Amino acid sequence: MATNGDLVTGELRVGGRDRRFTIRLPRAAPDDRRVPLVLVLHGNHPDLGGWIMREWTTFDRQADTWGMAIAYPDGHGGCWADGRGVTTADEAGVDDVAFLRALTDWSADRCGTSPDRTVVAGISNGAFMAHRLALEASERVAVLAAVAGGMPAALCDVSPTHAVSALLIHGTADRISPIEGGYSRHRGPGGEPRGRTLSLEETAGRWRAIDRCPPGPGRTHTTEFSSRTTTDAGVGGTRVVTWTVFGGGHSWPGAPAPPESAEPITREFDAAEEICRFAEPLCALTDTRRL
Repeated sequence: MATNGDLVTGELRVGGRDRRFTIRLPRAAPDDRRVPLVLVLHGNHPDLGGWIMREWTTFDRQADTWGMAIAYPDGHGGCWADGRGVTTADEAGVDDVAFLRALTDWSADRCGTSPDRTVVAGISNGAFMAHRLALEASERVAVLAAVAGGMPAALCDVSPTHAVSALLIHGTADRISPIEGGYSRHRGPGGEPRGRTLSLEETAGRWRAIDRCPPGPGRTHTTEFSSRTTTDAGVGGTRVVTWTVFGGGHSWPGAPAPPESAEPITREFDAAEEICRFAEPLCALTDTRRL
């Protein structure tokens, strides 16, 4: 472990692999409680790691505003084993659920964060992985935030032990992970389609069912740029929100566009800020979310 002011860098050996991460601690943490840990998961690219989410998002600044610790873990080979069976991490048998569980334990022991008030946020492959962690480690994850990534269809039958609040953000012009769901661009050996994900609406419906929310999609607020639908009153006060970005592409709302990206990016809101705003009142203790 190395510490530089409010930054902590570390490495864990999980499943025979060395896994690296950086944690940005809040500069003014509350004295009366352990702070939540936000896991921020990058997309799939061999040259990417947690550093890209520090560059592209404002989570470092949100750490101080909301009193949260922000973790930027590195995927294996630039990707995550998200359960679709199409990434190199999936094919290598990487157990990213075990890695992210170990990271929450490490942070709780070394940084004083709360292991059962975890927020997991991600984009694209990181969003798919966020769904997987929320499903398979629901006793840890109080809040899920998925940008440009629906629930992997292969995980639909997973039954969490705890309700998880979900913020689901997706652009209508996303060409890489369409809002309507569908199959991965990575085909099987015979060209067969693989790695299906649910649509935004199907994903929201699945999380509403898991959380035992009241029937119906809830209340909707629409602007010229986006439409946001909120369903409250899930177990333990959980809620599910879908945020449809009109004309939005496969991108992080509010982030600067990477040089090679042709995907449209909305400037209507900052996804990192809105994720923390959504999560702050919902980081309930585990016993209130038990199903």
